[in-house]
Amino acid sequence: MCQLLGMNCNVPTDIVFSFTGFAMRGGQTDTHHDGWGIAFFEGAGVRHFVDHEAAVSSPIAELIKRYPIKSKNVIAHIRKATQGVVALENCHPFVRELWGRYWVFAHNGDLKEFHPELDGAYRPVGSTDSERAFCYILQSLCRRFGDRRPERAALRAALGELTREIAAHGTFNMMLSSGGELYAHCSTSLHYLVRQYPFETARLSDEDVSVDFSQVTTPDDRVAIIVTQPLTTNEAWTAFAPGELKLFLDGMPQPEGYA
Repeated sequence: MCQLLGMNCNVPTDIVFSFTGFAMRGGQTDTHHDGWGIAFFEGAGVRHFVDHEAAVSSPIAELIKRYPIKSKNVIAHIRKATQGVVALENCHPFVRELWGRYWVFAHNGDLKEFHPELDGAYRPVGSTDSERAFCYILQSLCRRFGDRRPERAALRAALGELTREIAAHGTFNMMLSSGGELYAHCSTSLHYLVRQYPFETARLSDEDVSVDFSQVTTPDDRVAIIVTQPLTTNEAWTAFAPGELKLFLDGMPQPEGYA
């Protein structure tokens, strides 16, 4: 299956350190070599990069590792194909518009017998179960709430219902963001940590790289990293419970019922 990486922050932050380790799993330290992608929110816009080549050898991935794009919400994906051929149109994350905002989605898992009826603006371009699930989520939200985005509590409740429905068809680890917050749902494996003051040195598990975050942050910075499997060897990662949907806002997971 694939692997996911997300970042949610209270101030624009670059993801170079985490992406450097994550990209190594795209063909070197792991077998996720069937494409990759990453999306950065910047205001109302999205910088979106995808490549059907393995992340470990992709020149575009090398650019991302060397170019510190700053964002408050980032979603990245490395692919090990289960459904759909290895092709650019099947690379995550996927991007669509709803309520006048871009939405970014990536999925790790395999959905069986999942063929929802899709119409209108939300139809897949590629052949993956993941893109079908994304289109179904946005179509369902549009039908439920109409042309106006609901309050955050109502949106979170609706996403909870949809993720449970889709996960009944198989493994549905996913990340979803419209730029203000990040939602993450776990079927089998997701982990997160929050980096905040006092910052310490972190060491990657997939690459011989360390960063002393106390030298590159301010005391007010806060960053949540969400990933399929922990990226560092010396930090305390928290595992999601199976079936759990978490909302991350300003670099922190928010409690149930947070509005």
